Amino acid sequence: MYNSIVLVKQVPDTSNISGQVMKEDGTVNRAKLPAIFNYEDRVALELALQVKDRFGGTITVVTMGPPRASDVLRECLFMGANNAYLITDRKFAGADTLATSFVLAEAIKRIGNYDFVFAGRQAIDGDTAQVGPQTAEKLGIPQITYAEAILDVRDRTARVRRKIEGGYEILDATLPVLLTVVKDAVTPRPVSAKRLMAYKGAKSLLELEKLVEGNSLLYIDKLVHEYQGRSLYIPTLTADDLQIDLARCGIKGSPTKVYQVDSVVLGGAGPTRIENTGAGISSLIDDLLEDKILG
Repeated sequence: MYNSIVLVKQVPDTSNISGQVMKEDGTVNRAKLPAIFNYEDRVALELALQVKDRFGGTITVVTMGPPRASDVLRECLFMGANNAYLITDRKFAGADTLATSFVLAEAIKRIGNYDFVFAGRQAIDGDTAQVGPQTAEKLGIPQITYAEAILDVRDRTARVRRKIEGGYEILDATLPVLLTVVKDAVTPRPVSAKRLMAYKGAKSLLELEKLVEGNSLLYIDKLVHEYQGRSLYIPTLTADDLQIDLARCGIKGSPTKVYQVDSVVLGGAGPTRIENTGAGISSLIDDLLEDKILG
């Protein structure tokens, strides 16, 4: 049996992002965009589920974000995850990859008892592909990036197929190991209707506190105990819970600064007809070379 921790992220839908959704400090105003499950993290969860199906064990999903990020944790429970943790605190806001990986590593240490840490290769709101490797470095464990398949696990060693340009390579890594997963590694399974009905009422501490607000008949301690007893409680980890150095969190711990955000509109001059002749094809190739599309 092998226990896995999967790092997932609820990201803003950046398909229509513009300067209007950026704050003055260069960070994304997430309230201005709809939130979605980062696809590569969903693929990473599927790979972890396949390890669980083959070898047994448990899956714990972890996300760092605002309170509404509980939505993505519920989706993970619907797919087959066993446990979920929400890492949230205003002190974590504005974190770059360095600060984010620090908090995630501290949370993973707190959770403990893991053989694999899975993460998507990158998130669509940053495209840096840095959080996974930086988290592995802070945990002091091996890492394999661009993973697309786990071929075997035995004697505390995982054999992993890693995608590279023009092919693949096979690597062995001692457990525990962190894997970042490419988006075409596997196809994520659909949500289980049975699990959806079972876990649709799962709530984080912050969500339960909102239920208590203005209702004198509800008490937060009793409510938490009730949800824990029904396996519907999503634990919340804050800066105080993790007891971490605040100088390494949020904007304070983020050396990356966004200088400027521009909206780029790609335009075209309309279609061009290419004659089906040698001269026509030659002219097309010359144009592509001139525009640096080829070469």
